[in-house]
Amino acid sequence: MKRLVLKFGGASVASPEKFGLIADLILNRLKEADQIVVVVSAMGNTTDELLSLARKVHPSPPKREQDMLISVGERISMSLLAMALELKGKQAVSFTGSQAGLITTTDHSEAHIIDVRPARTIRALDQGKIVIVAGFQGVSHEGEITTLGRGGSDTTAVALAIALRAERVEFYKDVAGIFSEDPKKNADAKLLPHLNYEEALAITRQGAKVLQSRCIDLAAKNSLPLHVLPFNDPHSAGTWIGKKIKSLSEPVYEVQC
Repeated sequence: MKRLVLKFGGASVASPEKFGLIADLILNRLKEADQIVVVVSAMGNTTDELLSLARKVHPSPPKREQDMLISVGERISMSLLAMALELKGKQAVSFTGSQAGLITTTDHSEAHIIDVRPARTIRALDQGKIVIVAGFQGVSHEGEITTLGRGGSDTTAVALAIALRAERVEFYKDVAGIFSEDPKKNADAKLLPHLNYEEALAITRQGAKVLQSRCIDLAAKNSLPLHVLPFNDPHSAGTWIGKKIKSLSEPVYEVQC
C-alpha cells in the first residue's frame, strides 16, 4: 500500500480558485499512490488577520483563546479543498488536527507533537477517501486545542507521514525548491536538487523559510524523505531532502512520551 502525504502552504491556497487546481494536482498524484493524505495551511494571510483581530479585542490575548481563534484558518482550507475534490467526483473527508489524532504538549502557540493516533485517518483511507488535515494544530492530553507555531503545518505533515508509514512528504510551495541563497535577492542563486538532513537544517537555521526546521529534524529522526516542489509546476525536479529508506520500527516524535 503506497501512501503519500502532500502539504500545501498558504500561497497555494490563497484564493478560492486555487482549490480546484490543487484538487486536479491531487487526483494526478493518485496515478502513483494508492492513498493520499493532504495537509493544508490557512489561506494567504488569514493567520495574521486573525491575530490582528484578536489584538483589536485584547492587546495581549490569552494564549488558549488565541489558539482557539487562529486554528480556524486551517479548518477553512481543509473544508474548501474537500469540497473541491467532491466536485471532481472524488470522495474526501476533512479532519482537524485533533480528529486526525495529533497529540501535543500543553504549550499554547508553541506546542510540540508527542504522539499521533491515526486510526480514524486510516479508516477513511481504507474507504477510498482522500483525507484532508488541518495543519498547525493538535490537541493536548487535557483536551485543549493547541497550535504548533509558525510553519507548524510542515511539522503536521511530517508527523502524519511517520505515523502512516508514508513513502514521503511532498511540499508544494511558491518557489521552485531550496536555493543556495534567496532567489528574490540574488538572481544567480542556484537551485539545490538534493540535500541531506544536516544541510537542509543548516539552510533553514540561516533564515530560509521554505520549511520549518522542526519538520526537517523530525524527518531526520525517522529517515523520512522530503520533496519540495513548486505548486505551479509539479513536474519540476524541485529539491529532495534525505531520500533514505526508513528503518525505525517505532516512530520518534518531537517529545518522547
